[in-house]
Amino acid sequence: MASDYSFDAVSDVDLNLVSEVVAVAMKEIVNRFDLKTANASIELNVKDKKLIVRASDEFKVEQVYDVLLTRMAKRGLPLKNLTKGKVEAALGQTARLEAVIQSGIPTDKAKKMQQAIKDAKLKVNAQIQDGQLRVTSKSKDELQATMNALKSGNFELDLQFKNFR
Repeated sequence: MASDYSFDAVSDVDLNLVSEVVAVAMKEIVNRFDLKTANASIELNVKDKKLIVRASDEFKVEQVYDVLLTRMAKRGLPLKNLTKGKVEAALGQTARLEAVIQSGIPTDKAKKMQQAIKDAKLKVNAQIQDGQLRVTSKSKDELQATMNALKSGNFELDLQFKNFR
């Protein structure tokens, strides 16, 4: 039997699923009467983890973004991990919006999570490791209490728990 148990708290977004959602949202946008003349498009930049929404004006950009969010919610993708930018005027009398897909836990939020664990006075060790938080303890019950504390906290991220050993 192992002396220490651990799990990793991560915040991941499946980019393949996002790509599928973008394709489905584009099909809906092409078929919607109010958006047919909007010249709307949604692009997924996998390398930069950004969604770029373009349309003929600001109002239609917001409508296209709402269609995208609706489709993402129906597929179970975390909406908390999207950081919406401002609608900007683009070339050719169009408007565009960039939304950043946050994957991994930023260091400042990981520190808040560590502090929340310390404030809960749980007998666990939490370490920040490359976009995730590794929590170790000698007791499985303490780890489950830590999971519940992290789930109930408001860290503006969708958390998943992996590698429970």
